[in-house]
Amino acid sequence: MKLHELSDNPGATKRKKRVGRGPGSGLGKMGGRGIKGQKSRSGVAIKGYEGGQMPLYQRLPKRGFNKPNRKAFAVVNLGLIQKFVDAGKLDAKGTIDEDALVASGLVRRKLDGIRVLAKGDITAKVTLAVTGASKSAIDAVEKAGGSLTVTTAQAAE
Repeated sequence: MKLHELSDNPGATKRKKRVGRGPGSGLGKMGGRGIKGQKSRSGVAIKGYEGGQMPLYQRLPKRGFNKPNRKAFAVVNLGLIQKFVDAGKLDAKGTIDEDALVASGLVRRKLDGIRVLAKGDITAKVTLAVTGASKSAIDAVEKAGGSLTVTTAQAAE
């Protein structure tokens, strides 16, 4: 076999469609787009349209529900609180409330409140006052000798 004998498999390559190159090409004048109408214009793709057949997004069942008035909590882990106490950004002696967490930079914004979760270890004796906390977070803080109070009705889940 020589280099000039090499060729691709039949049907593997296809010539580029050259549109608007005269009547002899079969794609001259209007370039295979027909006469007038939305689809003859440039930049038009009718999204989701399947030629009158029921489109896929309408054939599939709809499930679930998004609560329009759901609450979004900023989440803080105990390990991060410990890290900030060690770094001196949070004062473990006083009460650490939501404003103190925002001021220290641990939380960017309060949203509907701050919720404490039990990821990580806490060794400092801290007094926390937040909107919500998991049961394991409350247990971990009390085990370290501190206290965690949940300020609103949204108690531990």
